[in-house]
Amino acid sequence: MSKLSLDRILQSQGFGTRKYCRALIDDGEVSIAGVVQDNYRTTIETAGLVLTIFGDEEWVYREHLYIALYKPANFECSRKPSHHPGVLTLLPEQFTWRDVQPVGRLDHDTTGMLLMSDDGPFIHAQSSPKRHVPKIYQATTQQPVTDELVAKLMAGVQLHDEPAPLAAQVCVKRGEHQLEIVLEQGKYHQVKRMLAAADNHCTALHRSAIGQLTLESLGLAEGEWCYLTEAQMALLAPNLPATVAPAVAPA
Repeated sequence: MSKLSLDRILQSQGFGTRKYCRALIDDGEVSIAGVVQDNYRTTIETAGLVLTIFGDEEWVYREHLYIALYKPANFECSRKPSHHPGVLTLLPEQFTWRDVQPVGRLDHDTTGMLLMSDDGPFIHAQSSPKRHVPKIYQATTQQPVTDELVAKLMAGVQLHDEPAPLAAQVCVKRGEHQLEIVLEQGKYHQVKRMLAAADNHCTALHRSAIGQLTLESLGLAEGEWCYLTEAQMALLAPNLPATVAPAVAPA
C-alpha cells in the first residue's frame, strides 16, 4: 500500500475518469471517517482506507479485486456479449471501470462458480493449464450414467483437434443421470465434448468448486458475488479437492 492523491484513489477504484473523480470531490461527495474531502490533491494512505461516496455508500480501498460469482444460466462470460447479458451486469458498475474480467469462461448455459479479477498475473496463473488447478463439475446426462461411461472418462477420450486423449481426474456417479467430474485442463466445452465422445450427452452443467474452494462454502445464491478472503484465495491451489471421493473402477 502507499499514499496516493484522492482523485487517483477514486479513479483506481472504478469511479470514473480523473476529471469526473475530481468533480465528485469538488462537489463534496467524498468523505473519509465522517470528514468531507474537498481537495483532490490531498494524499492519503491507502492501507485500511474506507471511502464514503454520496453520503452513504461505503467502499473499502482494494488494490486488486478477487471475486467469486455464482453464475446463473443465460449469462455470457464476455465483456462484449452477443446473445445474452454479460456477467459484468451482475456486478457494480465500478468493476467494469476497473477492467474486471472472468478468470476463464463458463458457457452461457452453465451455472456455478466463476472467479473474476482485475489482477492480470492472477488471471493468467489461474487460467494456465500448466498450473493444474482442479475444477469440480456436476453434469446431468441425457443417457443413464453407467460404469462403462465412468471408465471411458477416467481412461480418456479423444476429442477433435486435441493431440491426445483427455481424461477426468476423478469421475463419480451421483445418480442415474448425474455425474461428478473433476478436470484440470480447462479446454473449450470440455465436459460436454468428453461426454459426447463417450457416447452420451450433457443436458446441464454446474461448476461447484475450484481447487478446494467450494461454492457451497461461500453461501452465495444464484447471481450473487463476494470478495475472496486471503484464506479462500489459498484454497485455489493445484491440489486434488478433498470434497470428491476417488472413483472406484467398475468390476
